[in-house]
Formats: sequence, structure tokens, C-alpha cells
Amino acid sequence: MKVLIIGSGGREHAIAYKLNQSQKVNEIYAIPGNPGISSMGTCVPGSVEDNQFILDFALKHKIDLTVIGPEVPLCNGLADLLEANNLVAFGPTQHAATLEGSKAFSKDFMIRHHIPTAKYDEVTDYDHAIKALDNYSYPLVIKADGLAAGKGVVIVENKEDAIVTLKEMLIDGILDGAGSKVVLEEFLTGFECSLLCFVDGKTIVPMVSSKDHKQIFDGNMGPNTGGMGTVSPNPFLPDSMDEVIKETVLDPFMQGLVDDNMDYRGVIFIGLMIENNEAKVLEFNVRFGDPETQSILMRLESDLYDIMVACANKTLDEVEVKWSNEHVACLVLSSGGYPGDYQKGIEITNYQDDQDTIIFHAGTNMDNGKLVTNGGRVLNILATGSSLEEVREKVYKKAETIDFVGKYYRHDIGLI
Repeated sequence: MKVLIIGSGGREHAIAYKLNQSQKVNEIYAIPGNPGISSMGTCVPGSVEDNQFILDFALKHKIDLTVIGPEVPLCNGLADLLEANNLVAFGPTQHAATLEGSKAFSKDFMIRHHIPTAKYDEVTDYDHAIKALDNYSYPLVIKADGLAAGKGVVIVENKEDAIVTLKEMLIDGILDGAGSKVVLEEFLTGFECSLLCFVDGKTIVPMVSSKDHKQIFDGNMGPNTGGMGTVSPNPFLPDSMDEVIKETVLDPFMQGLVDDNMDYRGVIFIGLMIENNEAKVLEFNVRFGDPETQSILMRLESDLYDIMVACANKTLDEVEVKWSNEHVACLVLSSGGYPGDYQKGIEITNYQDDQDTIIFHAGTNMDNGKLVTNGGRVLNILATGSSLEEVREKVYKKAETIDFVGKYYRHDIGLI
């Protein structure tokens, strides 16, 4: 079978790595891919936002399955277009993808379908937003409604900072339109948990748990990023939470899809806050999380190709999804200055896999035969083992050997 992967990050490299293990997959293409993916397939220059180019390529090469990695092409209706041309796509329709494409739409979905979440206000007018601040205490979460590449969520500690943030989003437009509508949201306490699930529209299958680390600095300090590392399983998640999450989140989510006639086939990422054995939903993402996917897929024992095709064909209940009991750590090496301004084109050395680790490429490029940085998050270091301590030791040992100017990483992945 021929598989086309849309995207260029560590998530897409992890998906390619797992699909490459399938006995049923003999050709892998990626648009645009990255140097890591090129070692197991063909990378094709092109934009993930160019639906027509992707469709033409898939038709010409008779692609059997297209896996859509990032949220933008999903929100642009790529899955709809592929299926309209009798191609199999792994990813929700454009309407269903609005669960990530609009924070306000997502919050409304949760409230209507009785999914526990934080109190919120939806605002489009700056003056109205300032008045709405009186409804909240601090810290306060301010979210841009639209897609903002992981940079649309700001936690403010006081009213003065809230006013500055609202001005930047609603008046100054620093997020290129993503902040023209804003959600003010109650700050939830507890610990975060990332839950990814396979969905075929009628069946939902939770994956193993993971723990993401969003903020740039140790101790969960500083601005949010796309994610600085993950571990699986989540060391802070009580065993008793599985049934609670099923009853209060997963069951009403699936019923909500039915009630709203929402064609959802692919992965749903549910960001949760857990406290006192209760779960509240922070956000929905309509695709594999990054870097949660990297650690989770390392534990998958079933054939990923079979699962993805089953999701697309609404036969997920016929597939057994099996997981290993191993621990996995994923450590992100980032460019100096990320998530703010950073340089690209810096040479990377000593980056090869070894017997203890696997390297997924997140933001790299080839320049005259040399591997160079090409993004804020550059490389993902993965290790598997029998304990959290073992996998942490492996990834941090490897992090010391990989070298590029400005290299930065957190030191407390899995501990906080």
C-alpha cells in the first residue's frame, strides 16, 4: 500500500516511523516531510495548505491512505476534498475540525453536551472584553479563538497584564486574525493530562496516557510552546480516572458528534485538567498532538496502518489496539530564543540514533549536505525502558551529545 503523510514535524516523523513497520505499507510519501522522514520514504516539496496540489499528487500516485498531520489542512477541508475524489483520508471533516479551529465553537460544544470544562466568556469587542474581566479572578486564561500555532493561549497573573494581552489580540492583531475573537477562561488548578483517542464516528478507543510539558522553562515557567517534551504513561494519573474520563468526557463527546451530525474520523486530542479525581476539558485538538504522539506511538504494538484505515472506514470496533507496558520519554531540543525569535540554518552534529535512543526530526533541513536547524523545535529524542528513571537517563545523556549553537531543552520532563 502507498501512504501519503501531510506535514513536516516530529509528529509526522513518528507516524512515518510506525507506518514503516507495517507489513502492508511498501511506499511512504510526505508533503513536505523532513530529512528524518526521507530515510524511509520520499519527501515531496509543497505546502500543507495547498489542497489542490495534494489532491493531484494523491490521484497521480494512486495513494491508498493520506494521513493529515497538522490542523491547518484539516480546518481547510483537505479530508473532505480527498474523500470527494474517492481517496481514503485519516482526519476529520472541515466541520468537525472546527473543534480546534475555533475555541469558542469548542467551548459551546462542551457546554451544550455537558462535558465538564472551565467557565468562559466569548468576546470580540475590546471594551466588552475589559468589562468581562470583572467576572474572573487571577490567574486568568486568555485564548485566541483561531489557530495560532500553539501561541494563542496566554495565562495572565493580574488585570494589568490581561488588558495588555487583550489589546495585543483584539486591537493590535499580533496573531494575524486568530485573535479577532477571544475566549476568557477560568484558570483551572490540578495537573494536566493529554488523552489521545482513535475515532471512527461511532467508536472511540483511548490511547495510553501521556504527560506534556508546554512551558519553555523548568518548573513550568515562562511562555507556552508547542510542547517541550512528553512521557508515557502519565506518572501523575490515578488508575481510577479511566472510568471517570469515559463517563464524563468520552461518552458525552461521542453523543455530541451524533447529535450535531459531525463526521469525525481520525484522532481526537483531549487536553484535560485533573483534580480531586475529577476531569475538566481544557481543549480539543483534531489531530495527533505534538510531541505526545512521539511517546505514545512508541508503545503501540498493533499495526498503525490497519487502525487508520479502520477509522476512515468506520470499522474501528473490528480492530484490536494493543499497547506495550514500557515507559517512553520524548525530549525536545529547541532553538535558542524559542518560542520567540530564533535563528535557522545552524549546523547540527552528533545527531544519529544509537542503541538507547531514536531521533525524530521536528525542525531540520539539509543545506549542502549538512543537517541544519529549520524551526523552533529542532529534534525529538526518544527512549523506551522499564521505568521513568531509565528513559529519562537515556534521553538526557543523548541531549548532551547532540550539538548546535543555541541548543536548549528542559531538564524536568516527567518530574513535574
